Amino acid sequence: MKNKISIVCLLLFIGSALSAQIPNKLTLNEKIYGLSKFWSDVEYNFVYLYKTDQPKWDKAYREAIVNIQKTENDYQYYKELKKLCAVLKDGHTQVYFPEDIENKIMVSMFGEYRLFLMNVQGRVYVIGTNKSKEKEIPLGSEIITVNGLSTAEYQDKFVKPYISSSTVSYLNFKAGVNLLEGVNGDTYDVEIKTPKGDIRKLHLTHSKTEETAVNPEALPNQSLFEFKWLKNNIAYVKISSFENSSVVKDFESRMAELRNAKGIILDIRNNGGGSSKNSKNIAKYFVKGDTIYGAKNYSRKIIPTERALGSFLTPKDTIAGKTEWGLSKQETTDLFKAYSGSKFHEFEYKPQVIEPVEKLNVPTVVLTSVLTASAAEDFLIYLYNQKNITRVGDYSNGSTGQPLQIELPGSGSAIICTKKVTLPDGEEFIGVGIKPHIFAERNLNDTLYPVKFDSQLEAGINYLKGTLKN
Repeated sequence: MKNKISIVCLLLFIGSALSAQIPNKLTLNEKIYGLSKFWSDVEYNFVYLYKTDQPKWDKAYREAIVNIQKTENDYQYYKELKKLCAVLKDGHTQVYFPEDIENKIMVSMFGEYRLFLMNVQGRVYVIGTNKSKEKEIPLGSEIITVNGLSTAEYQDKFVKPYISSSTVSYLNFKAGVNLLEGVNGDTYDVEIKTPKGDIRKLHLTHSKTEETAVNPEALPNQSLFEFKWLKNNIAYVKISSFENSSVVKDFESRMAELRNAKGIILDIRNNGGGSSKNSKNIAKYFVKGDTIYGAKNYSRKIIPTERALGSFLTPKDTIAGKTEWGLSKQETTDLFKAYSGSKFHEFEYKPQVIEPVEKLNVPTVVLTSVLTASAAEDFLIYLYNQKNITRVGDYSNGSTGQPLQIELPGSGSAIICTKKVTLPDGEEFIGVGIKPHIFAERNLNDTLYPVKFDSQLEAGINYLKGTLKN
């Protein structure tokens, strides 16, 4: 009996210790205030509110009011905020954990196991492990079930509802990487299918992994800028970020060599953005003439009196106008748009004059992926419709804009997209991504052995070879 009591006490101690690791500082009043602040700032500022399923958004807010009152700690509270945010389906509208919670989030560590996961063509694979488990869990093993559900079902129920993404492709990417995201003590019963077809079961519990050696060995830290020569006098330029103006200087330092290239490959597949000015200062070398066209920009035009009048109108009224009020079709439509959040201020649009530079007019391939985002998408827009530019790879991230930053209780924060961005001709790409001219999807070999295989780069090289022959 004494042993049983000791075991119970030990389990209670472990449970309380794990709970103590998660901050629980917020009062109920603070939680309600944070939720209401985020909701109200979205209502007033979110540029794509008119695209949001309004009944679903209202229902999610009401559910969040109930759910946050049941949260046992600050981690659970912020998860509820993330769930509400995800309803908006926008990559530039996010809720961020406070730092003291973010530092406790675990994705790959499970004590004696360490697993790195990736979505590849709709399936989630193990792309890395700690060294001691490389035989037990071979690279390329597929995660087929999690906690008794198929991987797809588990993602739909427990992962994707907490990810705010503009596109389905990026949602799937994040849901693969973060499939087993949790905190210390969270457990997962996982089934994997090895490349040979063997089914193996793992019981995983989040805790720190002491072993540091991993398989495959981590690649050296990649610089923001890389230049090298490929066969057939093709120059390869990789730009991993537009955050720092140093990439412009690095690019310009290679101009003498680039002028000798018969073809150029610009790789921005892992470029998440940065400064649009930096991206323009590289794009200017590839566009003809002394002007460059960027994106068109819009923001909501909010005039409370117009919204008030529009609140008495219906979609039906916009068909022929509200004649009994003496309102034309256009006037009625404008007022209804004001009420629904779809009346916009269009920022002045005109081509930007660029200083004279020596142009690179050779056939050029731009490699893109779902991680090509923000200022990197601005880069694609600067090069849009240039005859010497061919996009190869996957659709881009489909998310850019100007985020409004707000503070949330407990030192958390959120951003809300306030700017609508379109292609120069007004075509929308947010929520879709910028389409490649030549679609080339990464496969499992590309993901597992990136040094040996790169089907997207190969597609770009083959295109340039064909072009140079003609």
